[in-house]
Amino acid sequence: MNNNNQENQINQPVGEERDSRKPNVNDRNLTANPGDRIADEPQSVEEKAKQAAVDNVPDITGDNITVPTYFVVDEPNGEKKALHHVKDAEEISDMIREARVDENGNRIWW
Repeated sequence: MNNNNQENQINQPVGEERDSRKPNVNDRNLTANPGDRIADEPQSVEEKAKQAAVDNVPDITGDNITVPTYFVVDEPNGEKKALHHVKDAEEISDMIREARVDENGNRIWW
């Protein structure tokens, strides 16, 4: 390796050299994205529906996208339920799978 390459190289600490400071796991605001946070105070479905986890940010294709913090779904009893995009991800996936099944239980592919 010549000196020019060494000057441009980024040295990342590994093993024991890494920064040993650890985040406080008791900090309630520890999320990668502020939109992932769940409010401490109770909120209505309408209030939850207005929240965006990611707002007008370019994705890998360059298109600007908005990702809601909560996905609002209809319950069988007619009520609306807000599902958090991280905490309730499995239930959201289940709802999507149910939506793609016809009245005979056959999966519908679009």
